[in-house]
This record gives sequence, C-alpha cells and structure tokens, in this order.
Amino acid sequence: MQLASSGDVDLAVSAAQRALNGVWGETTPAERGRLLWRLADLIDEHADILRQLESLDVGKPVMETYVFDLPLTSDHFRYFAGWATKITGQSIPSSLPGEALCYTRHEPVGVVAAIVPWNFPLAIAAWKLAPALACGNAVILKPSEITPLTALYLGELMLEAGFPSGAVGILPGLGAVTGAALVEHAGVDKVSFTGSTRVGREIVQKAGGNFKRVTLELGGKSPNIILPDANISDAIGGAMTAMFFNQGEACVAGSRLYVPKALKADVLEQLATRAAGIVQGLSLDPATQMGPLVSQVQLERVLGFVERGVTAGATLVTGGSRNTSAGAGYFVQPTVFSAADDLELSREEIFGPVLTVLEYEDIDDLVTRANDSVYGLGAGVWTADVKTGIRIAHRLKAGTVWVNGWGMLEASMPWGGYKQSGIGREMGSYALQHYTEVKSVWVNLL
Repeated sequence: MQLASSGDVDLAVSAAQRALNGVWGETTPAERGRLLWRLADLIDEHADILRQLESLDVGKPVMETYVFDLPLTSDHFRYFAGWATKITGQSIPSSLPGEALCYTRHEPVGVVAAIVPWNFPLAIAAWKLAPALACGNAVILKPSEITPLTALYLGELMLEAGFPSGAVGILPGLGAVTGAALVEHAGVDKVSFTGSTRVGREIVQKAGGNFKRVTLELGGKSPNIILPDANISDAIGGAMTAMFFNQGEACVAGSRLYVPKALKADVLEQLATRAAGIVQGLSLDPATQMGPLVSQVQLERVLGFVERGVTAGATLVTGGSRNTSAGAGYFVQPTVFSAADDLELSREEIFGPVLTVLEYEDIDDLVTRANDSVYGLGAGVWTADVKTGIRIAHRLKAGTVWVNGWGMLEASMPWGGYKQSGIGREMGSYALQHYTEVKSVWVNLL
C-alpha cells in the first residue's frame, strides 16, 4: 500500500494553492456546476465498478451499495452543481452620513482538507467534495487507509470530468501521519472530518493552533423509541434497519431501542427471530443481507463489548459470537441485549451489530433518558399519533429525528449532530456556510 507522507501533504497543498491562484480560481460558477454534473454522470456510468469496489473494501452487501451508497453519491454532486451559481451575497443599506454602496461577497475558504472514514467512504467523500468545490475551494481528500479504493477511482473520474490539476488531491495514508499533517499544515484553511469523537477532539486541538475552520461529524449512540400505540411490526422492522444496516458500522446506528415495559417480552422475541434470520455472507453475493466487519481490529472491539456486557449483567437475547459459518471474514452474529441505561453497552458507541433494548413506563422520563448521552446525532420515534411523535422529536437532543422511519437521507437535508456528535452541518444549503468566507465591501459614492 502506498501511504502519503508529510512531504506528500506539502506537495498537495502547494498544488491546491497554485490551482486557487490560477485556472481553478478563475473558473466561473457555471463551469464549476457543469464539472460537478459531469462527474455525477461519470459516477453513474461507472456505478457497477464503484459498487463492487465499495463492497469489497468495506464488507457491506453489494445490494446496500446499489440502493444507498452510489445513488446518494451522484445525487450530492448534482445537488451542489445547482448551487454553484446561486451562492450570493447581499446589498445592505447604510445609515451613515453620505452615500455608500455596501454589499457582501461569499468567497472560497481556500484549501480544504476532507478526511473521511471507512464505513461509507464514497458517499461521505461526496458530502465534503461537492459543496466545497461548488463554492470554489480546492480540496485534499484523505480516505481511510483501510478503504481507499473508491476514493482513488473517484479521482480518476474527476480528471476525466475535466477538473484542473490541483483542484482536488487524493492522499491515502495513516491518520497519525497524513491526517495529522493536513490538520496542522499552515496552508490548509479548513478541515472537514468525519470519524470518531476521540479523533475529532484531537483535530480541534491541533487545528486551533492556527485557527483553522473546522467542521466535524462524529460518533453517536442514537435512541430509537417505540411508543405504546406504534405498529409493532413496522417499528421492529425499522429497528432492525436502524441497527444492522452496514453491519452496525454507522455513526447513526439506532443502538438504543426503548420499548414500553408491557411490550418488551414480545419485542425481544420478535427481534431475536428476525436477527437470527439475517443472511450473512460475502459482500458481493446478492443474497447477503449483512457482511463482515471491516477488520480484525473492529471484530475484536465489538466482541469485547459483548463480553464485557455479559460480565456486567446484561441479558444476551441472541447472537453475541463470531459467525464462522458465514465464510472467511470478520463476521459477528446480529446481537441483541436487554440491559439498563448505566451499562457500557447502553452508553458507548460500539460500531458493530449490537442492539441494546431498554424498557420504560413514563414518557417524560423516557425523553430524559434518551437525552442522557454525550452524543446527539440521530433519534427515532415510532407512533400512530404523528402529533405526539413531532412533540417528542422537538424534545430530543439530536441533529436528525425520524418519525416512523429511520435512515432516510437526501442531499437537500442537513446532517450533523448535537453535543459530542459534531460541529456544523453537511448536506443541504447549510453545508455551504462552512465553505465560504463572508466579505463586506464598502464603496464611498461621494
């Protein structure tokens, strides 16, 4: 594997700065939009290859990349292609003596370091590249050293689309080397990072030395709430998707499932039956519903949580072991626990297929418990009464709340977290705020 060094980072930053001071900086908004749209077309044309690369790299079922990763990726480039010509300032009346023309401009931040994780490498790269490029920035993309393949292929497509040299650089490498060099580099003006809260905290500290702009999308321990009046079958199906999509390797996994005490036994039984029926296998097999975890390290991490959960007194309902019958790979059985709020299983992000079921009786107490977390990325509410669902959604401390659903994402809707789940927003028009500087211009007309 080729890993970028700090010297490679210097070269990439220099190339990005030359592009900003040259052909890329002179590219019109309309041309930026056309380039992004052309890239989206190329992604669709090469979708079969990209789907297979993503599945092989991450371990996710190819059917998931077909319905989620690839469509979301090209949609992002098209959505922000449309924004390239619509990033406008304001004309502001002045109340000072005399006559003046006062207006604002949105100008590119400059060189953006986009650092993406290994669980959705292609889609999250698009979340960062598309708005940054639409605003006229140059971007250095660092994929995870575990899953670099689709980022490298995307780089080839960007060249084919016509992006000029230096507008985008792709540097696969170790976080402690390549990522750290980007974060600390004086020539990098902004860092956009998706990953663990621990690393996000380090980035804030390192980037603070030269006051870089920073946006972070970090971890989660998302509550998923079934109200007593909910359609139980639909809610359990939603809970399965919320937890076991992408092998549970998702920052927004609905890993805390709150159920009414009176329904808990039935819910646990149905969860156990459905979890046991999930087809695990090789990622490229169309019949596979859940693939292997991404690495031996992640396998050991997840099984460690399971072991400590049993030791701490949580009740293992189903799963909990490595699945050796699924084939060669880091397979963990879909796992369901019944546990209390104060256990590690209920408080720490596991990043694997481990669901914790918690019972409740009082709604107000439930909301307090759901919010009792350092995280605040996502949440869900299942109910037949939409008014009640909306009221609870407004009380939950989370960046995204789904009512009677889970995991719906769209390029036009902002994405990000409260508390230690991040800073700022990706996707939608809100993302544009993080990729421009606002300049005030005064023109004395006398």
